[in-house]
Amino acid sequence: MNSTRRHDIDALRVLAFALLILYHVGMFYVADWGWHIKSAYLSEWLQYPMLLVNRWRMPLLFLISGLAVNFLLAKTTTGEFVHSRVKRLLLPLLFGMAVVVPPQAYLQAVSNGSFAGNYVEFLVAYFTFQPWPEGAFDGSHVGITWNHLWYLPYLLAYSLVLAAALPLLRSRAGLWLAQRFRSLRGVWLVLLPSVPLTLSAWFMDYPSTHDLLTDWENHARYFTVFLFGYWLGTDKAMWERLRGMRWALLLTGIASFSAHLLLIRILSSAPGWHRAAYDFFAFLNAWVWLCLVLAWGHHLLNRPFRWLPYATEAVYPWYILHQTITVIAGFWLAQWRLGPVLEPLLVITATIAGCLLLHEFVVRRVSWLRPLFGLKPAAKQAQVPAEAVSRTTS
Repeated sequence: MNSTRRHDIDALRVLAFALLILYHVGMFYVADWGWHIKSAYLSEWLQYPMLLVNRWRMPLLFLISGLAVNFLLAKTTTGEFVHSRVKRLLLPLLFGMAVVVPPQAYLQAVSNGSFAGNYVEFLVAYFTFQPWPEGAFDGSHVGITWNHLWYLPYLLAYSLVLAAALPLLRSRAGLWLAQRFRSLRGVWLVLLPSVPLTLSAWFMDYPSTHDLLTDWENHARYFTVFLFGYWLGTDKAMWERLRGMRWALLLTGIASFSAHLLLIRILSSAPGWHRAAYDFFAFLNAWVWLCLVLAWGHHLLNRPFRWLPYATEAVYPWYILHQTITVIAGFWLAQWRLGPVLEPLLVITATIAGCLLLHEFVVRRVSWLRPLFGLKPAAKQAQVPAEAVSRTTS
């Protein structure tokens, strides 16, 4: 058995995307939070579990992606890395924007009264790439949207920036900084990495737009954790320190989230230093939970689960497909007024079943579709170890 294989990273990536799918289903039902379309059965209590994961769910994906970059660059050239990133991220993005995402934009425009025609008529107007009336759908001011696929261009941009910065990262100063990060322990491992995340809120007060060219606060935040993942890599000492801190991190995570809920009520809308204090504790809470997930994941998941190779392949197509299925299912089921229990159960079931069936019986079996969903050719896939597959698609 390959002693360097990191099953926990593969498993965490699968579970992080599973959490993302559940979160997006939750967005259809959570009260007071805007989304593409909303159910008539809105729930205020749902805000609490969603607040629990809201601050760290996307940073976790970027951190895991930074880890994957570390693995890839250890066994490939910079040129090969850049080529693989462009191929595995840009092609699914363009296909997703052209085929997978438009139904979401159509149903959102229909729901808010911005469009009254059928889907074909919508597509004809959509692919003129002209701006739509304000608020027609997310991204309508541009004329086209990538909706939930925004993670792909961000990850591609960060990968290219990191590749360009490799000479600096591998310089004496860059290696020194990486080693300082890897040597953090105890309270300093909890406190210090949250500082640059907090500074992104203090000095880059931009709205979250998911517009690659203007989303500076999110770039500062996500690229930071992406870099943390790259630095962490396979450093055994730091992983063991995290694992040894797992119980302390669990208690700290419970305490920090409780404090976060309290501070939302008393400081989040306050001016001056009150808001600055809220930002610090919010990002401290996020970093604690990132450490907690990594620590417990390394402790519980670093083993060859039988389901892991299949799930590792499936996660990319499921990510591309899931939100469109959720929006379509939610839109049509909402018209039946099935109640606040049956409707969400059917939306979740439809999302999971749709992803499973489309991946198993269409995407992975049609050779020309595989690269459009980020999968390698089937014959080549069979020869590649499971851990290598996950690391190249992260």
